[in-house]
Amino acid sequence: MSPLERTLPLVVNNFTLFGRDPGPLIGRVTQPVLLVLLIQPLFVAAMGDRARGTTQVVLGYLVMFSLLGMSIVGASILTERRWNTLDRLRATPAGVHELLVGKAIPVIAFLLLQQAILITLGATVLGLRIASPGLLLFANVVWAITILCLGAAIAMTVKSMAQFSAVVDIGSTVIAGLSGALVPLSAMPDWARAIAPVWPGYWAMEALRSATDGDGKATLAASAILLAFAAVAAVVAAVRLRNGWGRNTLL
Repeated sequence: MSPLERTLPLVVNNFTLFGRDPGPLIGRVTQPVLLVLLIQPLFVAAMGDRARGTTQVVLGYLVMFSLLGMSIVGASILTERRWNTLDRLRATPAGVHELLVGKAIPVIAFLLLQQAILITLGATVLGLRIASPGLLLFANVVWAITILCLGAAIAMTVKSMAQFSAVVDIGSTVIAGLSGALVPLSAMPDWARAIAPVWPGYWAMEALRSATDGDGKATLAASAILLAFAAVAAVVAAVRLRNGWGRNTLL
């Protein structure tokens, strides 16, 4: 059996699981849309520039709700642990990388859909200026991969769904806030600006903003740093899955 033949049933199964419980997916899409529509006029007025205000609110809330989208990643993995099916998957001929790909593709599809809806809303309704759609697509894909890997690493580390929810909810708010996603970096205190580059959300904002400006060099540089975050998180998730740490009983 080829790797594709082993991976495809996992992908189909995970799409099916998403389809049976679409509530979280719908919530993660509708919430940012409503908030962006409500808050965009405030940002435009505060920044005194429609283009800058719109870019800040659309990209900022994209980053914020992408981070919250890690809950979708975690639920996909933690469900397998709660059902005690993760060990059965590990016992199949599929390798660790194939199991991860089977989980990853549906989640990546959701994250890209979430981002596409916000970007489309910004461009068609709010006047978001996009100098290079191709660069923006590239930055969105890199950010989605980063979110996927971070969510998988957290889900393979925590011991309960409650712990995962706490880490994602608190972590997303902290990362988004200190990355300049919720408030422009220029309006933040010196200490916050100093530590902003520590967070992946900062580089997501840099990559996305540079892509909308058509700055290929800056987009690629920020994307490379995001991929470094993703690589570290992916290694953590893969090691824990390979060692069987995913079979810990959920509290």
